[in-house]
Amino acid sequence: MQLMTANPGASQVEDELLSRLEQRLGRIHARQRLGIETDHESQIFGQGLNFFHIENWYSFHSLIRNLLKLSGLYGRGRRNAEDIVVKHNDFDCANLPPLFDGFSILHISDTHVDMSEPAMGRLIKLLPDLTYDLCVLTGDYRGKTFGPFQAALEGMNRLTAYLKPPILGVLGNHDTIRMLPGLEAMGIRMLQNECATIRRGDQEIYVAGIDDAHYFRVDNIEKVGSDVPDGAFSILLSHTPEVYRQAAHAGFDVLLSGHTHGGQICLPGSIPITLDSVLPRRMGAVAWRYHDMLGYTSVGAGSSVVAVRFNCPPEITLHRLRRRADGSIRLISNAQRV
Repeated sequence: MQLMTANPGASQVEDELLSRLEQRLGRIHARQRLGIETDHESQIFGQGLNFFHIENWYSFHSLIRNLLKLSGLYGRGRRNAEDIVVKHNDFDCANLPPLFDGFSILHISDTHVDMSEPAMGRLIKLLPDLTYDLCVLTGDYRGKTFGPFQAALEGMNRLTAYLKPPILGVLGNHDTIRMLPGLEAMGIRMLQNECATIRRGDQEIYVAGIDDAHYFRVDNIEKVGSDVPDGAFSILLSHTPEVYRQAAHAGFDVLLSGHTHGGQICLPGSIPITLDSVLPRRMGAVAWRYHDMLGYTSVGAGSSVVAVRFNCPPEITLHRLRRRADGSIRLISNAQRV
């Protein structure tokens, strides 16, 4: 695939990037993702799971911001968006190997690191005091959906300096595949329709990750599902929870996702105006269950479109896996401020 550009130097850089991505992901996945990004760039209508994409309509962002300023709510919304909380969630899993009882996972989603420096500063202050066995990142590191991404990589580099390995991640609908080499250079193992094995003694669990299923539609649950041995405990990382049906019927025990922001701007009682997702509203935030699969949808640490939040505080989540016979969900606490 030749990516057309008027700048010969830029063309060479793109060719080198394509070569690196083909070596990393395989020829078809790399070319597919880059080609779809080029086709969809800055598109407002008609692609992905939703017909209308507000995050791509930047004049509308200004309208929202100005209306909030006129109403006197903008400053409050900004402060809300900077006040990240730590949530705690227990997954009670019948299929969990005994040696993984108590295994903890730090779940960070939708950082949009270049949208709000104060919010990311708050996040960095929270991280050193947290204890966990695995960190997972469920996508949307960049604020915009296209264009430059260097600021997002720089912000993620500052953030990952405070994270303890191992770190696994997936891309979201705001992220370009061009970010992949930079993210992996930070020590994040990006799962692009791939599966990782976590071992404790002679026991293991599997953590799979899929590419974006919301906008670019380049996820492949069948591929990652086939990498998990029959009957093994498995976790799926997906930017969007919209794949809940496919994930459950593929046999995954847990689905960790983000994307919805919990609505970000909600009515009192944390009732979202929109989730920008095709799924039951009960799956739009925190813990839920679908058949035998347990799920958690993070409302995200960052903000999209405009860096404000109402009735929906940003979060990072500490999950703990518990081995229990009934396989029930138990949400330990809604929010713990650190």
